[in-house]
Amino acid sequence: MGGVSRRAFTVAALSAFTLVPGASAAAPAPARPEPSRSAAAGMRGMWLATVANRDWPTRAGLRAAEQRAELIEHLDNAVRHGLNTVMFQVRPSADALWPSDHEPWSQYLSGSQGRDPGWDPLGTAVTEAHARGLQLHAWFNPYRVATHDDPARLVSSHPARKNPGWVVAYGGQLYYDPGLPEVRAFVQDAMMDAVRKYAVDGVHFDDYFYPYPVAGQSFNDGATFGTHGTGFATKADWRRDNVDRLVRETAQRVKEIRPAARFGVSPFGVWRNATTDERGSDTRAGVQTYDDLYADTRTWVREGWIDYVVPQLYWHIGMDAADYAKLLPWWAEVARGSRTELYVGEALYKCGDPAQPAAWQDPAELSRHLTLAARHPEVRGHVYFSAKDVARDPGGAMAKLAADHYTQPAGAPR
Repeated sequence: MGGVSRRAFTVAALSAFTLVPGASAAAPAPARPEPSRSAAAGMRGMWLATVANRDWPTRAGLRAAEQRAELIEHLDNAVRHGLNTVMFQVRPSADALWPSDHEPWSQYLSGSQGRDPGWDPLGTAVTEAHARGLQLHAWFNPYRVATHDDPARLVSSHPARKNPGWVVAYGGQLYYDPGLPEVRAFVQDAMMDAVRKYAVDGVHFDDYFYPYPVAGQSFNDGATFGTHGTGFATKADWRRDNVDRLVRETAQRVKEIRPAARFGVSPFGVWRNATTDERGSDTRAGVQTYDDLYADTRTWVREGWIDYVVPQLYWHIGMDAADYAKLLPWWAEVARGSRTELYVGEALYKCGDPAQPAAWQDPAELSRHLTLAARHPEVRGHVYFSAKDVARDPGGAMAKLAADHYTQPAGAPR
């Protein structure tokens, strides 16, 4: 994947970033598998993506029984591959995969936004996951409204149509404006509706806060900044404060509603490059979460605002611009001494893909990632993108890492 795209449809696309000139991929160094403490005792998760029917359901409009059978098969696959947690995407685009009091049913179920699919996917997922000894984390996208930029295509009852001043069109998509206090309150209410109704084990955000940069375009929140940005030296500082508030407030509300549930975030893997900030990683990524997504992920971990973090380290060992072997110890150092658990997001979807660098053609690449992680006690597990790749096991990568690291039953993550 070359440069940063609009990242409209899949979390997989989030692994793409613009390399600075001269970046290249180096061959991975061989590593002998070692027993993985984090693999044995901690998180063994997978993301189950629903946006654009990435993982599930295979297409919109399936009968309820067919959708349910496909969902159960994904949960069974998680068990068969020795996993213990599923991050289930239940609010992909300002919609819902449960009967919500705030937002319409997702179009990815029936094919038409707002149409009742005839069953309750989130409720079923929680019940069936727990019956299999799996934890179920409800995965929400806070601010994406649509993967198109035409408000008229939203169902007439959609909150974005009733409140057009909340919405910003950018990069061919629609977003809620994170700088509006009423937006921040609404998206939290929409998400907490699910937390209140279901015994979820966790609440999960991915890396979408302010949208990824689109060349030649600017996110039109100047009027919002003029109204709400008093006291901030720059718009960037104000935007980061908006995201900080969302994270802190969500964490507080999760604990109030469901104290046993954990709140975690899976950010893009580079906070800042060391050339930008001496505290940053030895990377040369074109996207930095602090500067481009206005997500100060390092602070969230250091201050213990979140229960866990799953940086998307979707690069191979030896990659020049973003080396997994350099990013992993950087994140371990960030997590050291904090209350935030560190898990690592793994690019299973790249394995065996001929479009990817040579390292990903080796089924042992991900096993080597777990071997490196075993040397860092701060790493408490791994999460794989994504469910359909767990099922198909591209290049035999899942089988290889399971044989090397998952020889003992998963147990509950801790």
